[in-house]
Amino acid sequence: MDSIQRALLEQVAGLHGVPEGAYNIRSDGELAGRNTTANIDIVTKSDKPGIDIYIKPGTKNESMHIPVIIAKSGLKDVVYNDFHVGEDCDVTIVAGCGISNCGSQDSQHDGIHSFFVGKNARLKYIEKHYAEGDGSGERIMNPTTIIELDEGAYMEMDTTQIKGVDSTRRDTRARLAAGSTLIVREKLMTHGRQTSETDFNVDLDGEDSSANIISRGVACDDSRQVLFMKINGNSRCYGHSECDSIVMDNGYVRAIPEITANCVDASLVHEAAIGKIAGEQLTKLMTLGLTEKEAEEEIVAGFLK
Repeated sequence: MDSIQRALLEQVAGLHGVPEGAYNIRSDGELAGRNTTANIDIVTKSDKPGIDIYIKPGTKNESMHIPVIIAKSGLKDVVYNDFHVGEDCDVTIVAGCGISNCGSQDSQHDGIHSFFVGKNARLKYIEKHYAEGDGSGERIMNPTTIIELDEGAYMEMDTTQIKGVDSTRRDTRARLAAGSTLIVREKLMTHGRQTSETDFNVDLDGEDSSANIISRGVACDDSRQVLFMKINGNSRCYGHSECDSIVMDNGYVRAIPEITANCVDASLVHEAAIGKIAGEQLTKLMTLGLTEKEAEEEIVAGFLK
């Protein structure tokens, strides 16, 4: 890999070299490196681009990395990755996409990730999106996440996009069986004329299933963010969605939370708050010696932490 590709890999996956354990690194639409372990197998799909990941039942305290990096202007990359997490596992998966576009053509990555999490398994999924480059071509990322949680399964999903992505469509759909839990934390920041649309759709099908979906966003300059959050309570369950957004400059944020109780024992809550940075917060930090811009940066950093 060249220096640009290595820098992207560090940004999206925190890697300074070859990671330990299982990994699959994709660079400019091609396989750049792979390693399997006794408990985690990675198989190339034969019918479409992407991989199948099989994690053996009972696998504990193991992790895998599946970053994608694009440093070629004009490349449109699509992958279909399916994760089969066996019963009673406890694993971490680190994903992410980085694009460096210094050309005049658009570069795009669409990642369709499907998770099938077995009975009583625990999964932490970390995904970071980052883009850079001084070319006129756009940097586009459209992640789709499909989640199926079996009885008693637990999945924690942390997603971050805070720099450089010109356009993104983020689609997450989940179905939860009895006693399963889904926790989602999204952090998003847009600049310039960037646009973002996020769509969560969660079906709480099993009794005592629960979901907690939290999105925090900052829209700066002339950027636009639209957020849909839908939770369907189809049984005795608990669902909570929360959207907190800061609008700066000429930014635009639209939040559309929706909860539907299809069962008398469904307990569902939604919250949404959009506003500018409070003047007293700026004043307090400026009295400590910060400029107004530095104070804004500190507040935003704390908000997205």
